Amino acid sequence: MTDHDIRETELPEPPATDLRTRRRVLLSAMLGNVVEYYDFGLYGTLAVVISHQFFPAGDATAALLSTYAGLVLSYALRPVAAMVLGPLADLRGRRFVLLLTIAVMSAGTAGIGVLPTYAAIGIAAPVILLLCRLLQGVGASVEYTTAANFIFEHEHGNRRNYLAGLSVASTSIGPLLATLVSYVVIAVLPAEAFDDWGWRIPFLLAVPMALVGIYIRRHVEETPQFREMAALADEGKVKQTPFRTAVREHWGVMLRAIGLGAGQRVGSFVIQAYFVTAMVKAGFAENNALLASLLTYAIGPVPAIWGGKLADRVGAKIPLVVGYGLFVVLTVPTFLAIGSGSLWLAVVAVVAFTFINNFVGAPLTTAYVMSFPAEVRASASALNYNIGTTALGSTAGLIAVWLFDLTGTNATFGWYMTGFCVLSILVALFAMPHSVDEQRNKSLAGS
Repeated sequence: MTDHDIRETELPEPPATDLRTRRRVLLSAMLGNVVEYYDFGLYGTLAVVISHQFFPAGDATAALLSTYAGLVLSYALRPVAAMVLGPLADLRGRRFVLLLTIAVMSAGTAGIGVLPTYAAIGIAAPVILLLCRLLQGVGASVEYTTAANFIFEHEHGNRRNYLAGLSVASTSIGPLLATLVSYVVIAVLPAEAFDDWGWRIPFLLAVPMALVGIYIRRHVEETPQFREMAALADEGKVKQTPFRTAVREHWGVMLRAIGLGAGQRVGSFVIQAYFVTAMVKAGFAENNALLASLLTYAIGPVPAIWGGKLADRVGAKIPLVVGYGLFVVLTVPTFLAIGSGSLWLAVVAVVAFTFINNFVGAPLTTAYVMSFPAEVRASASALNYNIGTTALGSTAGLIAVWLFDLTGTNATFGWYMTGFCVLSILVALFAMPHSVDEQRNKSLAGS
């Protein structure tokens, strides 16, 4: 690996942003994450309901597989969208793309909320559902990495992983709201009313959330680093070919970032899109499954922030190796606990699983984004994050349903995920992008 692969940008260091602006930037980025993960978490949380509403009755497994296939297809579009929106963030600005993504993503969610069911319009229902999912996929493709980049480029100092931890924490708040709203609607409405129209309420609530996010993002400034880069580009001092440069010069680091996050990408989508389904299929009542999901999201911010602080203090490698090591030991027992018939044991297992998953999230976010120089950062981070998310994360629910139908136990899928966690440990030990700890090393050198 060359110094060019791991260095910070060669651009002059921009002036530090004042504290009030940094707080507003952090709020705008985190709120966007809340909306994104509300939208995507809602689809996974209500996957069983969606399968009943938009697919033919008669084969529950086929309908559920079709629902998860929609999840996979929407993510399959994300790397393609990242090839367009990532470079756009490098060329037009991080703020411009953040406004665009939140609008497009929420339009897809609201579309599901007003979509007629299969009983009303037949085969057109799942087709339009897929189109709404594709809109969500386009909007979400660069939201997380661009938001993290937006935070990092407004901030100077040695707390980069801590800020990444706050960003990860906000991704728990969105699914928490999605699960809480779903739980309340299911608990309050009679079953007939929920099946008739009540299930639409959580999807339509995405509209006011998005409007608040757009308002806040319109009132924050572009990052100082991007403004400096744009000025140099106008003077002809920086050549702006972000996508081509990212692929040609940084493909090795992108592959290592994907490997580093492989286990956590699978784990994240198990939490967001499969735990509720797994518990329902194991015989637990739907409201109890949603309550367990609610607890996982409620606990999620704590380990995310803790892991970020620890990574700033001792380096990224330790929390990554410890976290993935716990996954190797506990993933299969987690799925065995879900199938045990004990609600208490199942809830403890899924909460512990979530704790580990979020604990490693902060240094992974830093690796996804800050392993690349500023002139290609949005392009490269969007590409590596979305390839890993699509190939490994989005397929998790589909593979889990298929393996359960094949073997009759979720433990098989547990072994599947364990293999990816072993891969991530190997990358953390022997091939981790150096920039993950770069800011900490600079701080130590200056102390």
